[in-house]
Amino acid sequence: MDFDLYDPKPIYRQAKRLIGDGQVGGKAKGIAFAYERITGSELEEHVILPEINYALTTEIFDEFVMENGIDKILENEVFSSKDVSEESSDPVLEKLLDAFSRGTFRDSILTTLENVINNVGDSPLAIRSSSLLEDSKMLSFAGKYETCFCPNTGNMETRIRNLTGCIRKVWSSLYNPAARAYRAKHGFSDRDEAMGIVIEPVIGKKYGDLYYPEIAGITFSKVYRRPSTRIHKEDGVTRICFGLGTRSVDRLKARLFYLSHPSLRPQGNLPLEVCQTSQTIFDYFDSAKGQFLSGDIADFLPFILKNHPLAATFIEVFAENTLHWAGSEKARHGGKPVFSFSSFPQRHPFFFSLVKDLASFLEKEMEIPVDYEFTYDTEEKKLCLLQLRPLAAYEEMAQVEIPEVDDTDLILQGNRMVSNGVLENVNHIVYIDPDLYGKDSKYFEVARAVGKVNDKLAGSKYILVGPGRWGSTNPLLGVPVKYNEICNCGCLVEVGISESDFVPELSYGTHFFLDLDVDGILYLPVFDGEKGDVFNREWLENTPYEGSTHPSVRIYSGNFSVFLDGEKEVGMVFQSR
Repeated sequence: MDFDLYDPKPIYRQAKRLIGDGQVGGKAKGIAFAYERITGSELEEHVILPEINYALTTEIFDEFVMENGIDKILENEVFSSKDVSEESSDPVLEKLLDAFSRGTFRDSILTTLENVINNVGDSPLAIRSSSLLEDSKMLSFAGKYETCFCPNTGNMETRIRNLTGCIRKVWSSLYNPAARAYRAKHGFSDRDEAMGIVIEPVIGKKYGDLYYPEIAGITFSKVYRRPSTRIHKEDGVTRICFGLGTRSVDRLKARLFYLSHPSLRPQGNLPLEVCQTSQTIFDYFDSAKGQFLSGDIADFLPFILKNHPLAATFIEVFAENTLHWAGSEKARHGGKPVFSFSSFPQRHPFFFSLVKDLASFLEKEMEIPVDYEFTYDTEEKKLCLLQLRPLAAYEEMAQVEIPEVDDTDLILQGNRMVSNGVLENVNHIVYIDPDLYGKDSKYFEVARAVGKVNDKLAGSKYILVGPGRWGSTNPLLGVPVKYNEICNCGCLVEVGISESDFVPELSYGTHFFLDLDVDGILYLPVFDGEKGDVFNREWLENTPYEGSTHPSVRIYSGNFSVFLDGEKEVGMVFQSR
């Protein structure tokens, strides 16, 4: 069935989960589609959906905007065009956010939301964006709008206050700089968009005062950017983490499995490489404190091993340059525990069979590649599907032949995660010096400086080079830029520095890589010091450059080219003569 023609509203109306008569938006549409297709299928035994999903339609959003004068702000004010990379620099955005935060709801809506809370009970809630343009065949808007977690604790007045606060926050995220830049780049205006919302319980289990799913993740039915041509594009990829699933879709540490070769670890198999690239922090809800928190596995290891009988199949302890089984005597006496998931493919083959079968099934039903978010319990062998959307296609070029390049002109070279691509006649390289980044702890100033350069170079498809992971929410892993601060680049290069934690993660499966796919941005990871990789510090230090608002940000002018050969698995950035 053509997903574009699918009408999800009857599903919500029949279940008495529809709030308002407007559109339900992309996210709510995907959930309804999955529910209809999975119900009655062979997958129903092991694939479930949240028992409760409320769809708050765009009608409620439109009424709130009009009744609280927000429409007048949008009609009479103009967003800053010079510096949208800094939220605080745009007085119109500040005015909008203030209007949303102060806005009041109709009594009838408050009564409806009270009924929602009574129906849900004491489960913490996830308030998810579900806009008109979101999760379409052409645009995902992944990560552009807010998901807000609501503790749903205290008396009814407190719960309503927290729930409506989350709804306001999600609604107002429609106007954040990243979302506005994404719309503008793809030919849409603010007036083309409106925000629906999905309200659903957070899926998980209670372990004492802690509440979280054991495994959360995201699966793609196709692999458009592969670390090796050995990977079968048609078999898909999944990315998982322990605890709440934010870490599986953000550029944080999680475990990636290519479903055609689940034992392959592109980040490296040496114990130190596994330790450096594995998840150590997990997210959970603390019911005693009424807060969503993050914890370090080192502080929770006995707790996790006690409450998760199969945890030793995905936890290892790094000590003396060796990985030890989490339950071993050696592991009990020091070392660094990590969620390595090293033996997960061997110990949980049913999981991989299930996520692969589900991806194939949903792709066939939707008649387009898909991605879906989920939780999974290793004991019950049950997968709960949280979100489904079409997967924007990324078309590789035909095989690329890299020209002969003089060593003095070769600036960067990498041999992992290389897809075919060419970018020539590039006039600028924007480079973040890894030796200066973070020395003054002004990580976010660096990101804002990159945003200013991105605005300045709009239309030029420049090459952007920096340490670690662009767009990580943890600035210790890479520059914490937002989409609107890098959206004009044509090639993104991530440099791994062996003596630091600046390690590119070949993280296909994150919101970040969805943007690269949709925008056709080339990507090249470079690991300094590794065989076959080149990080030409001499060229970068001795070539004249223009400074920026932070000393670590440099702009080089010239004639540069990018050639990526996915067949030979080599990519180069060089100075053209």
